[in-house]
Amino acid sequence: MDLVDDVAAENHHQLRRLVWSIQSSYGRLNLLVAICDNWKYRDEIIDTYEAELREKGTRCDRIRLDLRQPSLKQSLQEHVEQEPELATSAAAVVTILGADELLGLRLNQERSALEQFLFSLQWTRESLRDFHLPLVLWLTPRIAAQLADQAPDFWSWRGGVFEFSQPIAWAFEPERSQGQNLEQIPKQPAADPADLQQQIDELLAHDPDSPLLGSLYNELGKALQDKIRYAEAEVAYRNALLHRGHQLGADHPDVAASLNDLALLYKLMERYEEAESLYERSLAIYKQQLGANHPYVATSLNNLALLYESMGRYGEAEPLYERSLAIKEQRLGADYPSVATSLNNLAGLYRVMGRYEEAEPLYERSLAIDEQAYGKDHPDVATSLNNLARLYESMGRYEEAEPLYKRAIAIYEQLLGTGHPSLASSLNNLAGLYDLMGRYGEAEPLYLRALTIREQRLGTDHPDVATSLNNLAGLYYSTGRYDEAEPLYLRALSIFAKTLPENHPYNKTGYNNFNDLIQAALEAGQADQLSDHPMTQKICDFEDNLSDE
Repeated sequence: MDLVDDVAAENHHQLRRLVWSIQSSYGRLNLLVAICDNWKYRDEIIDTYEAELREKGTRCDRIRLDLRQPSLKQSLQEHVEQEPELATSAAAVVTILGADELLGLRLNQERSALEQFLFSLQWTRESLRDFHLPLVLWLTPRIAAQLADQAPDFWSWRGGVFEFSQPIAWAFEPERSQGQNLEQIPKQPAADPADLQQQIDELLAHDPDSPLLGSLYNELGKALQDKIRYAEAEVAYRNALLHRGHQLGADHPDVAASLNDLALLYKLMERYEEAESLYERSLAIYKQQLGANHPYVATSLNNLALLYESMGRYGEAEPLYERSLAIKEQRLGADYPSVATSLNNLAGLYRVMGRYEEAEPLYERSLAIDEQAYGKDHPDVATSLNNLARLYESMGRYEEAEPLYKRAIAIYEQLLGTGHPSLASSLNNLAGLYDLMGRYGEAEPLYLRALTIREQRLGTDHPDVATSLNNLAGLYYSTGRYDEAEPLYLRALSIFAKTLPENHPYNKTGYNNFNDLIQAALEAGQADQLSDHPMTQKICDFEDNLSDE
């Protein structure tokens, strides 16, 4: 099925404008700015216009900005040197990616990678005139707003701006779980909430009715959510909801998108009843506006199923997953990447329920779809490898799980670098497997590396840092290194208490782990190696009182 069959009419209109602008610019420089805040949907759009243009004899190249030296001119020059025939092609277009990856990168103390890129663009206009072909520069709404503000000369030179609203079939499909205690794979670096708020304030001052505001509020909500600032994230998501409702009406699909975002936040906060109400309202809007068998309906069913799974309502989750999968297979085709997501989610439910034999073929099919769609080396392939490895681990098939975890790690290192949180997750997975196998000497450096990455990228008080601390402490506990495990457990408990709801299961699990450690130390006669921390002494005193009775 062609992509445009499943996007809003406005997105279709923007796509046709973009294709026409490319075709009318052959042989001359024309800068076309395309805006989208969902990387997966962006890639679908690129695939669509490139396929159409290639059928008509157009050469379609893609380049990615060098994160170490983020210069548009330099990236173009290097590509032309490698592909000299591009300069003589009668009909050619170059698509430029990577600007979104500049967020959060700082090359030196004075200037971030994004700031350096924007600064270079302001003085790039004339030097680009040597490139006689249309250029499609892809940006997120946030970066587009910064570009207009910080490189006004370059921005004024654009030949067209094409804004694509993220469709729910891509935007709100929760990431497939990689395994226990692992964070979602971030497709873009985490944004700075302060920067986003500044962009919103500037846009409100100059264009309070801009359609970009809804997306910027949405990004702000996600940025705050990533930093566990849930109360502030709720306000941002509600602003996105109000803005879209005012502009588009209460029953518009984009309003349903905002409902999905807010519901996911409530799910993370374990406000399950509120999340359920929002998911149901979103689902009703999609059914009413798009029909019961639309892919957006399938995604909404999937989100509600994920909520039910989190609540332990497995019997209610399963038919929703199955219906979501059936809709996608019917509307998108059996080998569509979004189908792989539904297969993974249903397989994950089966794994949790212990129905391993039913989960395995679904995970295998999902992996095959991702490899066919993206190639052997892609983050989604790594996710599917992690999922299948996790299943093998649950089944005790450790030797089959190990090479899958290793392959996932290799993909992340190659594509995302050695300091990405997704790599930390895979390192944690492999370390956990080695821990189970008693290969403690191999597990420890992996746990340590995962902890270092998370502290550097997520901050020292992030729940995923606490998870790494807990895992490393568990290893020390298993090897009798009680004095090394104690401070790690204490620090993990402190982080969980500060960042998670009081009744979150991680708090209970963390305390139980710590309690077991202290008891083991006492039984081993190593009480003198423990600290005088109040929590430690409380357990020691309790055990002493029991022994005196």
